[in-house]
Amino acid sequence: MTQADLLKLYQGQFKLIKTLNYCSCQKLFLPLVLLNCLLASIWNLPTANLSFITEINEYLSLFSPAAKSLDAKLEIGVSSPGDDREKSREEVLLIENNQNYTENQLPLEIYFPSPQDQKITFFTGVIPRENLANQLWNKNIYGWNHKTNSTTNMTSFMNYTDFFKANNLSNSKNANLISNFTWDTASEPVVTMLEKNRIQEYSDYLGEDFQEQLLNPKNIQDILVNLHRQTGKKSAVIYINLYQDQLQIILLTETGQPIVKTIPEVNREKLRNTTIMFIGEITDFRNSNTTSYLPLAQKLYNWLIAPIATELEKANIDTLLFSIDSGFRLLPLAALHDGEKFLIEKYNFSLIPSFSLINPNYNSLENTQVLAMGASKFSEQLPLPAVSVELTTITQELWQGNSFLNEEFTRQNLIYQRQNYPYSIIHLATHAEFRSGDVSKSYIQLWNEKLQLHQIGELGWNNPQVELLVLSACRTAVGDKNSELGFAGLAIATGVKSALGSLWFVNDEATLGLMTEFYSHLSNVQIKAEALQAAQLAMLRGKVVIEKGILRGSVSDGEMSLPPELANIQNQKFSHPYYWAGFTMVGSPW
Repeated sequence: MTQADLLKLYQGQFKLIKTLNYCSCQKLFLPLVLLNCLLASIWNLPTANLSFITEINEYLSLFSPAAKSLDAKLEIGVSSPGDDREKSREEVLLIENNQNYTENQLPLEIYFPSPQDQKITFFTGVIPRENLANQLWNKNIYGWNHKTNSTTNMTSFMNYTDFFKANNLSNSKNANLISNFTWDTASEPVVTMLEKNRIQEYSDYLGEDFQEQLLNPKNIQDILVNLHRQTGKKSAVIYINLYQDQLQIILLTETGQPIVKTIPEVNREKLRNTTIMFIGEITDFRNSNTTSYLPLAQKLYNWLIAPIATELEKANIDTLLFSIDSGFRLLPLAALHDGEKFLIEKYNFSLIPSFSLINPNYNSLENTQVLAMGASKFSEQLPLPAVSVELTTITQELWQGNSFLNEEFTRQNLIYQRQNYPYSIIHLATHAEFRSGDVSKSYIQLWNEKLQLHQIGELGWNNPQVELLVLSACRTAVGDKNSELGFAGLAIATGVKSALGSLWFVNDEATLGLMTEFYSHLSNVQIKAEALQAAQLAMLRGKVVIEKGILRGSVSDGEMSLPPELANIQNQKFSHPYYWAGFTMVGSPW
């Protein structure tokens, strides 16, 4: 095995170590180190000295006088072997935070230069910066370096830059030591790290490699500025990340450094439990005439939005793009409440897997056509009696296009119609489910078969790319990572730019009301997320109602008779979040 091969092996194992660290499985760190040592011995390569594995705080205090208060655990991982002739090695320093902090955080990246002088990253993470008053942390840190002529006699150096230069680099025998890693007070590396992690997560789920699409914060900001010019809407990206001991929110706007907020009183378990209770309160139909959801809606707003509310207002933001950590992607963001207003009353937004994975190009939907297909009856699922009215209304009254119902709703016809004409909007009024398990378990129900999520990419919707896919009756398994990935990655999986779906199944008449409102506004606004916002506000404010079997909307001529199966509904309002908060724009909001 060559040195380059071993470096690749170590890189993969350090990714696993990082995952174990985030999952509170630090006890597995030592076995992995021992495994590395065993492999190194098999191939007769240098190994790390295990006596350094459990050093705690002894060397950290050298960084600054204030650093002694930082309760950190130093773990030394197996390094890459250096030149065999010199028997030189460089150790890896991993820092695991054991406390809660509220101040700015310090991004950390640890890497080795490869034999080709290319950086090989083993670990990226975030550590707290509280109490580290020495501003020399802004500069490069000369990391944990070992130069040795044996595997047992090592000399350790771990000092901040000026101290290290003054006391060590002046010695010619140490002049060839280089910086192994950089700690920077700017938050920019954190955004890049999150983008990498999100991309990897969806690459693993969908079985494709998306890493080449990685954008850095400057790329993202340039795109936001350009879209502001084209649409008149100012956008911001919000990353929500959960750790075992804290919540982290990162806000990226058109200009300036990313803003990092840490909420130590909120951890993964607390937010998860609150989210599940919140969804339960909203979707329990017995509560549809109450406001029992409000205390939880306000608590979640205070945790997730309030910490950055001032910055959003100062930047005059209109559109939010949420990239949310695993376990929380099914949160109905529209229903978060600040005590006076719902979040949807203040912003339009979309759920994104990562900014790097969306298509940020803006194209107007003016003069485009919609291909609308659906089914009103099924052999094994609940009927959707309003679908026929939905398809006819959309294609004949609200938009230009063609509709196909029941027996005509097949995979073959779906492919044929799109090949015949490059429809920019595809509207599917049918059952769709995002289930636990791999991507093949999630599906869209056609007339005669289930179209699995991973099969949609074969339909050619990316050439030319479909601007908008609408799934008007979908349902997602709450609390399951893979079902979340299926929903939040809907646009990626299907090859479309934007997708509109629902987090839970909403009754047929309410779906009809929201969809007619959405298409009514789509031609009058600049971006898709704004049309969804207008539709949700119309529902919330009681402008969409059923009166004596007639569905009335917010527009002057927005009135239609319900199908016979629903004609017995005399009076109904849709202001409760159950009816509108589950509908979510996924992917590009523009």
